[in-house]
Amino acid sequence: MASIKYNPNGQKGRITYNSDIVSGIVVLSLQETEGIELVPSKSKGIKLCFEKEGIFADISVIAHYGYNVPELAYRIQQTIKQMVESMTKYKIAKVDVHVQGVVFPKPKTDTNSEEEPAVEAAPDEEAQK
Repeated sequence: MASIKYNPNGQKGRITYNSDIVSGIVVLSLQETEGIELVPSKSKGIKLCFEKEGIFADISVIAHYGYNVPELAYRIQQTIKQMVESMTKYKIAKVDVHVQGVVFPKPKTDTNSEEEPAVEAAPDEEAQK
């Protein structure tokens, strides 16, 4: 596993973050974002690249029906940037969001919607006819 070293303000000693920690923070930020699901894969749709300019994130998600996709993407970018930068002191250089699909709500099955048997008229009603 790769380790990333961080030396804030030239201080003596160093802080080392495992790349899995940063990935876990990204997963946490995605789970807090309403209207999306993680891609069901081993990597959960998250690719991180640690460069000198900062972290480049490539995120794939599944959107829920009824949510505005550009707004979702913007919220994902802002949440990841805020959480990673506040928890690790790394800078996020870029977050690319890929919406892989849309999840539609399951149709409600109503038991009353099935055909009901015809109600027979009472004997008194037939006699009056």
